[in-house]
Amino acid sequence: MRIIVSGGGTGGHIYPAMALIKRLKERDLIDDVLYVGTEKGLESKIVKNAGLNFKTIEIQGFKRRLTLENVKTVQLFLSSIRKSRKIIKEFKPDIVVGTGGYVSSAIVYAAHTMHIPTVIHEQNTIAGVTNKFLAHFVDKIAIAFTEATDQFSEKKKIVFTGNPRAQEVVNIQKNDRLKEFDLAADKDTVMIFGGSRGAKPINQATIETMDRFVKADYQVLFVTGRVHYDNVVKLIDEKYLNSANISVLPYIDNMPGILPDIKLIVGRSGATSIAEITALGIPAIFVPSPYVTHDHQTKNAMSVSKVGAAKLIPEAELTSDSLYEAVNEIMSDSKVQAEMSEKSKHIGVPDSADRLIKVLTELVK
Repeated sequence: MRIIVSGGGTGGHIYPAMALIKRLKERDLIDDVLYVGTEKGLESKIVKNAGLNFKTIEIQGFKRRLTLENVKTVQLFLSSIRKSRKIIKEFKPDIVVGTGGYVSSAIVYAAHTMHIPTVIHEQNTIAGVTNKFLAHFVDKIAIAFTEATDQFSEKKKIVFTGNPRAQEVVNIQKNDRLKEFDLAADKDTVMIFGGSRGAKPINQATIETMDRFVKADYQVLFVTGRVHYDNVVKLIDEKYLNSANISVLPYIDNMPGILPDIKLIVGRSGATSIAEITALGIPAIFVPSPYVTHDHQTKNAMSVSKVGAAKLIPEAELTSDSLYEAVNEIMSDSKVQAEMSEKSKHIGVPDSADRLIKVLTELVK
């Protein structure tokens, strides 16, 4: 199979695409792959570092208000379609897959006009603007949350696959990596993590809870995000930084590798995080970012919390008390942990990449 994959802007669009490509290679189903993105996007660094064939187009998203900048957006979209058609003619793909972000709009739409099979993948409960636009033209719409079904009028095209990222992490085993961070490998651990850049409100609530976490029967792995680390360390009493019960880090490379050693995760509710957490059945406390488009992190978190696999604390209600009470309620009761874990696994999709691959292979036949 010759495949073009496109997705960019955020890791939430890129990592599912990379997981799909990885699984296709594992199953020896790829003859060649081309990733199409933008030079300025995060995908440029990630895809190039992975050693994949990478080409770029110039395109930008629409502003949400009337502005002359949108005239340039339309011009770029039209020119990017022309370049996309050239890329497609040269590469000759059997199928084109878009995983979201405005960069995928041109290449997927161009493929449709050239009668090449097309698939989009929506990771969130609330569909992005690009996928809503492309849904009218593609052959199949793969979704990661059943709630996303209502976002599309083309119901016959929809296939529930889950997020390919889930299958990438599901077989990771407990590996005692906690020792790397000066924590005990055999002690129940809570990881508090606000994303790669960190989340100031989560960090602040955690700092204010240190005096209670240091006395807990469990240990805390506090990942601040690189941009916040220095300031966070300044605000934490040195006796907590030197505690055997607490480890404070700016970031963890290969974050999925540590997940099997974690009993509870506190953090944001991005689609990739949820895919990983539910694949491994890890209880969670979600503090959704209220600043993302259409508040989709809150909708994502609600999807998991409504079945009892996670707790949801709105950022406006996050305090030292609400954080500690939620963490302690779960960590002080092994039965609650087991029930949440089982419910999390129940909604996880451990064969998500294979499900999406099935959609692709059926279209290519």
